[in-house]
This record gives sequence, structure tokens and C-alpha cells, in this order.
Amino acid sequence: MSGAGPHEHGTARDPAADPATAPDDGPNDGQGDGGTGPSVLVVGGGLAGFSLARQLRALGHTGALRLVDPEGLPYDRPPLSKAYLLGQTDRTGILLADDQWCREHDVAITTGTVAAIDPDAGEAHLVGGSVLQADVLVLATGGTARRLAIPGGDLDTVLELRTRADADRLRASLRPGLRLAVIGAGLIGAEAASAARDLGADVVLIDPVDPPLVPAVGPDLARRLHDMHAERGLEAVTGIPTAITRDADGHTVTLEDGRVLRADAVLVGVGITANTALAEAAGLETDGGIIVDDRQRTSHRRVYAVGDAARVRGTDGVLRRRAEHWESAMNSGHAAAAAIAGAEPPARGASWFWSDRHGVHVEGVGSMTEPGTTVIREADGAPAIAFRLDAAGYLVGCAAIDGGLAVRAARRIIDRRIRVDPAALADPTVNLKKLAR
Repeated sequence: MSGAGPHEHGTARDPAADPATAPDDGPNDGQGDGGTGPSVLVVGGGLAGFSLARQLRALGHTGALRLVDPEGLPYDRPPLSKAYLLGQTDRTGILLADDQWCREHDVAITTGTVAAIDPDAGEAHLVGGSVLQADVLVLATGGTARRLAIPGGDLDTVLELRTRADADRLRASLRPGLRLAVIGAGLIGAEAASAARDLGADVVLIDPVDPPLVPAVGPDLARRLHDMHAERGLEAVTGIPTAITRDADGHTVTLEDGRVLRADAVLVGVGITANTALAEAAGLETDGGIIVDDRQRTSHRRVYAVGDAARVRGTDGVLRRRAEHWESAMNSGHAAAAAIAGAEPPARGASWFWSDRHGVHVEGVGSMTEPGTTVIREADGAPAIAFRLDAAGYLVGCAAIDGGLAVRAARRIIDRRIRVDPAALADPTVNLKKLAR
């Protein structure tokens, strides 16, 4: 998947007209060539931070622009549990931008860790003592893999999968016949379990819910997807881990009902915790994430936050759930770029995600949890596409197995608020593209 390509630009205006983007008293950090627009420093080089940098340049912003990240060049994370873990691509193959792109677009990369920010001064203080300055600071700090709050959950041998180094460590441990316990059968856990099985490991997949992913894809597709594990030779266990212990022969995972599972290695994939420490120390408003408005502006006029760490407060004052999908990270970067550049905010369609496991591709759009009814379209006698209709009969969500074209059509139907016939949705002979017109 790629977020490359043009995005809706809008009409540019003078950044100084907006106090959220106007340069402050501090000096410019001298990172660029004296171009126009505020200098921007992005803390974090994931998809959100990179998308902001790329979009700023696409919008004609020529001010100094720098990304700071402990891992240097930005890279894409979804392949870590799929192609990268399987060895189908390498470190270069998952880069979002290489050195040449950064030079051509005048984006400076600093390999380092930001220890603190001073929003009033427009400063980022790095571990080691260096200080970088910019007119605008952007926090793209992402999240940290959540550890299990159980005895043994903090063992250094319990693996996680969030960074390239995590994927390298997991890949080094996988071998034919290795017994791997994966705790958490959501998107990441299922993807990693599938890849580990392809590499010859014996996998036991543990989750407290049977089946997982119902909120994302609905019960019918969730059941079909979860059943694929056993069909591919994985052991799927429903249970709640209460302890992990380690001895000379490996690990023991104890479940709440008393069952004991042995494993050579343990991988935990139970979500992330937003990295808000920099924001909190700087006095920014946080609540399970860095609070931003719909243009990604934080409680300090000089600071924006994007990606997994950001949490939007709507115009109604209600805090929304943090979005942790790939597309939402890209969109948040685009929204912040437009705000910084003084452009109109980009239009957003219904939210979208994808996943891969056991040779099938899963996509979803919108919400499968809105009050209403679900319509199933089958293929070869099995549920293949699930549509969610609200009480008024409008399509609000869709999920599909190997049905990307259907999901794209459903997204157009959702975004255009087209009322559709449930019988037509269920009929596999009806072309969904026609319903979207």
C-alpha cells in the first residue's frame, strides 16, 4: 500500500495571518535555504510525520523542514508483520523516502531522540544536549506496544512487534518446529501468526474473544477469518493470560481457567499506548492521547500532533477514539500540513483499513458497529462481503475478504450518501460500481 500521489490542495494564504502558523519570536533554525513559510520540525519519522513533510512540499511550502527520529529515514510499518517478517522485502524496500528524495525535497533528517520540547521557544532538546529550533513543532511520536499487566508480562524475552528492530528480533527467533505463542488475535497478532506459520513455526494464538475482530468486520466475516487459523494448522485458544514464566526450556503461559501452554517464544500483540510524555512535560493537553482539533492543532498554538498519538476533540467538544490505522495516520499528516501551509483542509472519506493473513486480503471501510442491520454477500457458499446499513437504510460500513473493488465502491456509496437496496447488496450478480453512481 502507498500513500503517494497528489492530495487536495486548497487555496494558499499567508501563514502569518493564522496565529497557529505564524512564526514566533524565536530564530529560524537555519535548516533550509531561506524559503518562505514557517520552519517546521517534526518529532517522529513514521507515516504521519512523513506524510506531513511530503504534503507540505506538495502544497508549495518552502520553509525549512526537518524530521527527527531515532531510526533516521522514515519507513512503513505494515510490512513488518507481513512481507518484511517473511523476508520478501528488506530494509530498503520498506522505506517511505530515501536520501535522494529527502535531498530533492529539501527535507533534513536528524537521527536522534528528542528528550523535551519547549513550545514557547520553539525548541526541541535532543538526548546528548543538542537543541533544534523551528517556528512550528509537530509531534508524530506514535505509540509503544502495550505490555500485558500480568506477572511476567515485562519479561525481556517476551516479544512485541512495533518497530523494524522488533521484526528483526522476531524473525531471528523463528525456525521450523519452534513453538510460538501469540497473545492477541487482532490484526497484528493474526498477521504475525500467519507469517510465523509460513516460516514453519508451530503457533498457538490466544485471545479472550471468539471470534476477534467483530467490531471491525462484523460477526460473519470475523468467524470465517478466525476459522482460517485452524485450517492452516494454527491452534486457536480462547482464554485470558494471567501469567508468563520463563525457565531453561522456554516459556509457560497460564490462562485464567487454569490451562497451561508451553512455548519456546511468546509474542504479545494487544495494541499500543500513545506516546504522550513529551506533550505532557511541555504542558500540552492530553487524555489518552495528545488532544488536537480537526486540523491537528494542540493546546499550544505552535505545536501540532499527528498519527497514533493524536486524539481529536470534535467541534462538539467530544473526544473521539484515537485512530491507529495507516490511512488515518496519513490523513492526519495531510490535515496538519494544510493548516501549517494556510491551505483549506483536505476532504476525508469514510475511514479505511486493510490486513492480510493466510493468503487472503481483508479490507474494511466506515463503521460495522452503527445501529442497524447487516447484509451478507456470499461467494462460493461462504460470507465474502458484509455491509452495514443504518436505521434509515444508508450504507455506513463494509468489510470484505478478497473484495477490494467492492470496498472501494462501498466507500463511494457511503461518502455520497446513496440509499441502496439491501437485496442488491446481497446479490453477487449485481455490480456494486453501478450502485455507487
